[in-house]
Amino acid sequence: MATVQKITLSASRDIPFNKLVLSQANVRRVKANVSIEELAEDIARRTLLQGLSVRPILDAAGAETGMFEVPAGGRRYRALELLVKQKRLAKTAPIPCVVRLEGIGEEDSLAENIQRAPLSPLDQFRAFRALCEKGQSEEEVAATFFVSVAVVKQRLRLAAVSEKLLEIYADDGMSLDQLMAFSVTVDHARQEQVWEALQRSWSKEPHQIRRMLTERAVRAADKRALYVGIEAYEAAGGIVLRDLFEQDDGGWLENVGLLDGLVAEKLKAGAEAIAAEGWKWVEVAVDFPYGHTRRLRLLDGTPAECSEEEQAAIASLDAEYAKISAEYAEAEELPEEIDARLGEIEAALAAFEGRPASYEPVEIARAGVFVSIDAEGRLAVERGYVRPEDEAPIVPDGDGADESETDLPAPDISEPSTPTVQRAVITIGGQTEPDEEDDGTLKPLPDRLVSELTAHRTLALRDAVANNPHVAMTALLHKLCIDTFQHTAWGPCLEVSLRQVYFPIQAADLKESPSAKAVAVRHEAWKADLPKDETALWDWLAALDDTSRSGLLAHCVSFGVNALHEKADRYGGSGVSVHGLQRRLAQADRLAQAVGLDMVEAGWRPTVDNYLGRVPKPRILEAVREAKGEQSAQLIDHLKKADMAKEAERLLDGTGWLPEPLRLPESEATPEGQADDAEALPAFLSGGADEAEPPPAVAAE
Repeated sequence: MATVQKITLSASRDIPFNKLVLSQANVRRVKANVSIEELAEDIARRTLLQGLSVRPILDAAGAETGMFEVPAGGRRYRALELLVKQKRLAKTAPIPCVVRLEGIGEEDSLAENIQRAPLSPLDQFRAFRALCEKGQSEEEVAATFFVSVAVVKQRLRLAAVSEKLLEIYADDGMSLDQLMAFSVTVDHARQEQVWEALQRSWSKEPHQIRRMLTERAVRAADKRALYVGIEAYEAAGGIVLRDLFEQDDGGWLENVGLLDGLVAEKLKAGAEAIAAEGWKWVEVAVDFPYGHTRRLRLLDGTPAECSEEEQAAIASLDAEYAKISAEYAEAEELPEEIDARLGEIEAALAAFEGRPASYEPVEIARAGVFVSIDAEGRLAVERGYVRPEDEAPIVPDGDGADESETDLPAPDISEPSTPTVQRAVITIGGQTEPDEEDDGTLKPLPDRLVSELTAHRTLALRDAVANNPHVAMTALLHKLCIDTFQHTAWGPCLEVSLRQVYFPIQAADLKESPSAKAVAVRHEAWKADLPKDETALWDWLAALDDTSRSGLLAHCVSFGVNALHEKADRYGGSGVSVHGLQRRLAQADRLAQAVGLDMVEAGWRPTVDNYLGRVPKPRILEAVREAKGEQSAQLIDHLKKADMAKEAERLLDGTGWLPEPLRLPESEATPEGQADDAEALPAFLSGGADEAEPPPAVAAE
């Protein structure tokens, strides 16, 4: 049996620092992550944790000179040298060293660096946690290891992930990016639940993990969160999920029920303060549907006048805004403090402009207010709307005179002339649409969904018609030609009317759509210019230039656009007939072609809420297949409907895909041999009797 040779370790001894010199045999040439200054501070704090590897310097005869070179441990040597220069360490201070006699210096240096195993990230996370558990603050840990406090927070957050997931990470079962995604929440049960769900999913990307962990939460950018405020939410015990590794725009509010309760309380308090003004009713909701003020009369209030001090303040703010805008006109990006100041100026000016108008007490007594939250998270108050049943009674104006409606109620000698203060009826409402069942078959789109989609299309079509006076005039001419040549109705003088179309069924996002905002901005701009007196209005219209006249006409005509799908009445009742609905939609297609309507450019895109979550799985797969191809559809065909809809939303983003009701119909080819005659009537004027119905832009009463 062979004898095992025993090894002999190199001797260790303390050597004065002034007897050490840096060896050229050190293989490290590139600086490591920790600088010499930081390493020196660490040695000063806890002394030298690892000795130097040295070799004696020999003279020409091979005898030791008393000096030693350092081939391994060069960074430590330089850190000690810095401490000596700073007079924090004596030149003769003993330095623990391992003296090597055999081998090659370069080999010692290379071995020391290669054989050293780096610390596992997980061990670092747990070490940081252990230091904090033993009393060190995050700031102290950051200062000790020369990292930022944010890095320490990140490491502690990773160490707080479920131990089950940490073990999976330690066994290389998940990537560091995936582990970072799980740190969004501290709910270990939810983390493990999502990990289990991912095992059955084709997508295990970090963004998918974050989305699954936060799908039950509300973004901090949500208007409800902005309205209540994160501080108030947290003070009430709410938890905010934060992503320390990605931009999260303020995080997510986990306790949705608590948030909604705080919103309701704050809205109610605001409504009660407004009700104290004497209004008959106050309706409260987080949001109201588009067109909620239809058929209500808006009172003409008196704008609040500014005092001399307020006018001076407004002028000063305007001047400052103009000066800053001119100064940074050529800048590609504004400095953060300048951008913040411009925002403050805009908010201050908006506060002056947004002050409520004043109304007569008798008007307040029969009118009401809508209270909601705007897109920026501010309280939105719409004052002065009168319901038809609350209008003043009709009072005859002399014998045989026509009855007319007056703004003031008939006098009643049994009551005092000054109206009594009434208690407003505050209504807090809102309901949600229940999920529709999915039986897995490719059925026609539900009527309600088609109605919601065509509401978006109608609104976008209105905006497009209002921006195309030529098409608007053509549509109006169509109506006039029908009335003139087909004699469908009699009436005094010129009987051309416009009925504004109401949206009985609409999606929740219709009000905030780009088309709705564009229509509203244009409408308010025209409304501010138009005189209220009918005689003055005629003179004002007569003086308009052709461009302004065309624009105003197009805007008015656009409000009669009706491209809505609705349930047809097959039995000739009060609803639209099947044939009438078909002609309406056909004319809407023609109008859409004329203005070149593109719903993608109008801002519509398929989401879980507005389409994908509302249709069966075959419809979802059909959409992905049309936009991205069969391969992409196969990637999600095994998922449950909720997950399939979310993944489909991601896949369809940016593709420009549209469901059938929103697509622009293909233009019909010109029949062979038919000349393109400039004198020919437009297509919808040259049709037969079936084309006699008014176009969607205007409708006869």
